[in-house]
Amino acid sequence: MNELMAARSLTTRPVVTLGGDAVAHVKDTVCDAEAARITGFTLTGRGLLSGLLKEGLPWPAVYALGHDAVMIRDRRGLVSAAAMMAHQQALRGRVLGARVLTESGAEIGTVLDVVVEGGTGGRVVGFRVAASKRFVPGPTRHRRRVYVPRGETLTVVGRALVLPDLAVRQVADDLSGFTALVGGVPGRWRGSPP
Repeated sequence: MNELMAARSLTTRPVVTLGGDAVAHVKDTVCDAEAARITGFTLTGRGLLSGLLKEGLPWPAVYALGHDAVMIRDRRGLVSAAAMMAHQQALRGRVLGARVLTESGAEIGTVLDVVVEGGTGGRVVGFRVAASKRFVPGPTRHRRRVYVPRGETLTVVGRALVLPDLAVRQVADDLSGFTALVGGVPGRWRGSPP
């Protein structure tokens, strides 16, 4: 299984060609929440004071998403950022802060981050959620942050993500526990039906 990483950790990750040329830095991750995939990245320049680039990086131009960099073959894969964003959404714009509900209507909490698969996958495999008090019973001083698998189906309704009831029966407290939980198969988790 490819490494799992939080989408927010991709911000400022360098975009580098296979030849070793630094092209840009990731500004934001663009995704299709219902299809549960990364569709690209908006970019910033490499300097401290450089701003948003007019070019974006669509997922098909990504050679591999690694722990330290986003690898591309060359600059020719970059496209107009405006065109790339026309039919997609930045995570920050719609997914982060969205309510998480189950199909039966139970409120799980709100999305803090999206867990994506690195390498060549680019799949959304789950969410880091600030759990609601109803989801985490008992006295707690702070809202518990948990990792929840997205399950095999995911529905986006307005500003809410609706997950299968089975998907929220098992949660993890950290990313390494979540990696073990999904067991190498995005959309599945230990104990789920085959």
